[in-house]
Amino acid sequence: MKSYKNLYEKIYAKKNLVLAWRKARKGKTKKNYVIGFEKDLPENIKILQEELRTQSYKPRVMETFVLKDPKTRKISKADFRDRIIHHAVCNIIEPIFDKIFIYDNSANRKWKGTLFAIKRFDYFVKKVSKNGKCNGWFDNNQIKGYCLKADIKHYFQEVNHKILLSIISKKIKCKKTMNLISIILYNFSYEKGIPLGNLTSQFFANIYLNELDYFAKHELKCKYYIRYVDDFILLCESKGKLEEWKREIGRFVQNKLNLELHPDKTKIINLSKGIDFVGFRNFYHNRLLRKRNIRKINQKIKYFNKGHISQENFIKSWQGWLAYSNWSNNHNLKINLSKKIRYDRCNKV
Repeated sequence: MKSYKNLYEKIYAKKNLVLAWRKARKGKTKKNYVIGFEKDLPENIKILQEELRTQSYKPRVMETFVLKDPKTRKISKADFRDRIIHHAVCNIIEPIFDKIFIYDNSANRKWKGTLFAIKRFDYFVKKVSKNGKCNGWFDNNQIKGYCLKADIKHYFQEVNHKILLSIISKKIKCKKTMNLISIILYNFSYEKGIPLGNLTSQFFANIYLNELDYFAKHELKCKYYIRYVDDFILLCESKGKLEEWKREIGRFVQNKLNLELHPDKTKIINLSKGIDFVGFRNFYHNRLLRKRNIRKINQKIKYFNKGHISQENFIKSWQGWLAYSNWSNNHNLKINLSKKIRYDRCNKV
């Protein structure tokens, strides 16, 4: 396995820090903390560079808050200057790891994402299924094959720092870079857990479960496997084979990664029943939005009509939802929801 040394100077190079600042400020240029940092931008970049160069950098305490969307999640938000450091680190080491990620690792990667994942799922279902046609149309009851839909229990809370650093160190042989990564990790907790809301957490989460990806593809020899963060699916014609793989994956994540499969969310489902994955209920011949996704946009329309959401924020949410829902077959739903909007409050929707 190829390893990389002498990366640290690249991380604190001025060009990289400026690029990191541009990425960190994207979509947040009106925030007071961004405006404050940019009042003396050259000096603040210089200070960050000097702290990294002398290895005196210490991250600030993260701001923590609870978000209900729809689950209750604890979000830890890093200070803006620390977010610049996170981008600076990822700018240098992310391309190194992206080369070794499997093709069907679909989260937080360039040209990948939820739409990539559902397209791959559609492709895999058609490969696994041996169905025929019924009166010129596909009959769900004729679809053959099964899906192991799995989820890691409390994934971000349970990532073990020692194991993660060991995995990263297989590729990164630069001691100063590894020390900086340790500082970022330990700013949240000492032994385990990576904070939701941090760029580095998304990246580290991908590295950690890359071990599972390799196990599924190279040890279990599963041809039809997709992972999106800690949600992953395996498709196969044989239910018995999936039962066997479920047991082996359970042992692997427990013994190698100190993780546990979620007992309620890890199950084997007949493909004819449809699979809930990356925001959609996926069937052979159509795709529907999750019910909670529909409830959420209904609630936003209600709040907007009552004047609890600004026109600017609602337009952004509505247009984003429309773009997302276009990948589903809920055409009549979109028409009905559109009729609920009070257009006297918003002329641009």
